[in-house]
Amino acid sequence: MAVPPSKISPIIIVGAGAFGLSTALHLAHAGYSNVTVVDYQPYDEIAYSTALGADAASADMNKVLRLSYGSEILYQRLAFDSLEYWNAWNEQISQSAPEQLPKGLKPTDKIWNNCGYLRMSLDEKLSEHEEATLLNLTAEGLRDTQYILGNQNDDARARSKGLTRKFDPMLRKARGKSLTGVFDSTAGFVEASKCCTWAMHLAKQAGVKFVLGHQGRMTSFLKKNGRTCGIMTADGQRHKADLVVLAAGAWTPSILPSLAPLLETTAGSVAYFQLPPQEQAPELWERFSPANFPVYAWGGWSKGAGLGGFPRTETGILKIGFRGTKYTNYETVVDEKGDEHRISVPKTAWWPRAATPQITKQAAVEIKDFVKENLPELADLGIAGCRNCWYTDSLDNNFVIDWVPDDAGLVICSGGSGHGFKFLPILGREVVKIIENPTQKNEYGKMWAWRTQTNGPRNGLEDGEGGSRVLSKQKMATKEDWKFSETAKL
Repeated sequence: MAVPPSKISPIIIVGAGAFGLSTALHLAHAGYSNVTVVDYQPYDEIAYSTALGADAASADMNKVLRLSYGSEILYQRLAFDSLEYWNAWNEQISQSAPEQLPKGLKPTDKIWNNCGYLRMSLDEKLSEHEEATLLNLTAEGLRDTQYILGNQNDDARARSKGLTRKFDPMLRKARGKSLTGVFDSTAGFVEASKCCTWAMHLAKQAGVKFVLGHQGRMTSFLKKNGRTCGIMTADGQRHKADLVVLAAGAWTPSILPSLAPLLETTAGSVAYFQLPPQEQAPELWERFSPANFPVYAWGGWSKGAGLGGFPRTETGILKIGFRGTKYTNYETVVDEKGDEHRISVPKTAWWPRAATPQITKQAAVEIKDFVKENLPELADLGIAGCRNCWYTDSLDNNFVIDWVPDDAGLVICSGGSGHGFKFLPILGREVVKIIENPTQKNEYGKMWAWRTQTNGPRNGLEDGEGGSRVLSKQKMATKEDWKFSETAKL
């Protein structure tokens, strides 16, 4: 039976991404004084910068912060709770002196930007998911934060608040195209790498220790009578613990293969467009700034077409993502008993060997087709760079946060399913409750419990290695395919 650790018990968290950082921070705030986070990537040196090699999903220039969740009201409420923290973090950073901030942050940084979220439909009607979102927000007294495009009352409210410029940022109406959807004034984006850097800084201030780089690379669990009692790292060190929390993101299923029925590592595709220098194209920099351009979804991001993007960054980069196909990468993984498993694993610079940043030809075509229809001014620029962003999808898109069955020393904290980052400031609050109350779970603990599902949708996990999403079965895009020429065909 799982027994919660004492306040002085040694606790090890494997993974310094959003889930691991949040867990560490809230454990420290709850009075746990001996918490250590380990991770293979040297985040303290590179400030979670993808330009410097960081390639976990949590390390990114931006992530969507949305509070719209269809019928999933528990996530909606948790997202609104997190918003208070994001606002407070912005304030804390702005009030800090430069020398008080960690490497990679400055007082003028705004890690959470409330630029709004435009959710566009492809078929000139609102989806069932969109209708459910509006119903739930209305039930919570939040209908006035949503603006249905073309609704006279909503248009009037938007004009009074100066929001209408974000209703058609792609100028579809000017080009004679239809425009249907909802503008969400509560949402926007967070600068993910800077958010993680800030969260690590706060955790260190709260007494959390970090072991990063080669010394933080976990190689195996330590076991005693079948119970996890610590980890071994690549430098040969044995780190004993009364509790190990596995929060390794996309690497989680390959570290604990028994999770494979619940979790699958999948890649989303990302393309970057670099604007010309600001002095050469001031009108583009102004148009695509967060002040004028919202985060957007085209036909549904989490559900549907799987396309969406962001305003420009401070360096003039526009990021467009494609999750319409979630690619897998199956390799042989050997568990602690020596048994082999075929499991999808990340294909990045950190596992198990360096990989080139290629996206599939399918993803490149989908993104280019979207740009040609909606942002034709970017076509002449071409794609400047790309990335496969590796997530961990659960069988039902709910997180997996629970004690591992029959192991009183191990807790899983994973399954972000592409929507977990927004909860960075607050998720650990619920993780602590799950750790401290293994048999008396609240509504979040029940939703995220270790589970199986034999009937109904399984989020693609039933495809396995025989499915069509396997990366080795895809044609990969070359730099020639990044260009907007009609010669690049599937």
